[in-house]
Amino acid sequence: MIIIPAIDILKGKCVMLTQGKIENEKIYSTDPVFIARMWLAKGAQRIHIIDLDGAFCGAPQNLELLKEIRKSINCTIEFGGGVRSEKVAGQLFKIGVDKVILGTMIIYNPNAAAEIIKKYGADKIIVAIDIVDNQVAIAGWKELTNVDQGELMKKIEALGIKEVVLTDVKRDGTLEGVNIEDLKKQLVLTDKLNFIISGGVGNLDDVKKIKELKNERITGIIIGKALYDEQVKYEEAAAICE
Repeated sequence: MIIIPAIDILKGKCVMLTQGKIENEKIYSTDPVFIARMWLAKGAQRIHIIDLDGAFCGAPQNLELLKEIRKSINCTIEFGGGVRSEKVAGQLFKIGVDKVILGTMIIYNPNAAAEIIKKYGADKIIVAIDIVDNQVAIAGWKELTNVDQGELMKKIEALGIKEVVLTDVKRDGTLEGVNIEDLKKQLVLTDKLNFIISGGVGNLDDVKKIKELKNERITGIIIGKALYDEQVKYEEAAAICE
């Protein structure tokens, strides 16, 4: 299990939202490239980059900035936000993104998602499952669906995907702590998928609680606001995971 720092980009700035609401934006830096270098210097093996503009409008809007980040760091980059076509996925892989995150597309256009997976390989794709009050959210968390979580996981498994980012949207950016009981329920919905946990980490105790689940299919924890607000120090969280 590793710690994965989050870099959320909105209008070219590194920001963090609370519960995915743009009106709750907090700007942490006007230089996301510097932020990426900082996490690399602290030892990050992987960085989670989300183009919030892209998530909200349906197509990535910060590709030039992404190119600069890719040139500046040599760790794994996973990128999401507005990836709704094979053309966009191809652009991202050409830039040098290691893993592309699909969310809305898996639900609304699974055939196109399957084509991306077939062309680039299932190991290059991560699926985002974003949960709001036990409902799957899409389109930048703005739209709630009636998709059953268990059925969605079966669909993801059938596509050959191995890794999922599981986000508790109501906890995201709140620093209120990870909902361990809900997480336990979601983990038993599949015995094949690996999970990256996101949403709610507020301190080192949350990292410890996830570690104490002793679930080998939890491969990473994404942390955003807790790192930027220095409620969690990257090095200390990484040491717990080792």
